[in-house]
Amino acid sequence: MESIQSIKPTESELEILQILWQFGKATVRQVNDELRNAARSKMKDVGYTTTLKLLQIMNEKNIVSRTEEGRYHLYKAAIGEEQTQQLLLGKFVDATFRGSAMKLVMQTLGNQDVSMDELEEIKKLIAEKERSLGL
Repeated sequence: MESIQSIKPTESELEILQILWQFGKATVRQVNDELRNAARSKMKDVGYTTTLKLLQIMNEKNIVSRTEEGRYHLYKAAIGEEQTQQLLLGKFVDATFRGSAMKLVMQTLGNQDVSMDELEEIKKLIAEKERSLGL
């Protein structure tokens, strides 16, 4: 089995993982329907057989697991959402911002609308980091 560090989900695989993280387990039909109906999906025109093939590939890559329940195959994410986000974000920060979290945060805050609630959460995270560093 591959380690999480060696798993590199494609954009399409990440869309499928989002659905599986939300549902827990899903059939190919359920995944396909969600892909076609999701507002932000880039896979709106994907057919059932394409979704099936993607899930089969993801199963071979140990990104999802498959079980049989009656006549159906149920797919489940084999990698955790938070773990995957941390890994992909780390790779992105390293590749794009030369490992600088500060540059990422400054770029994000400078280019995105941020609500007061989000700013309060950011302040709490900063305070927690300061406490953990003994500041």
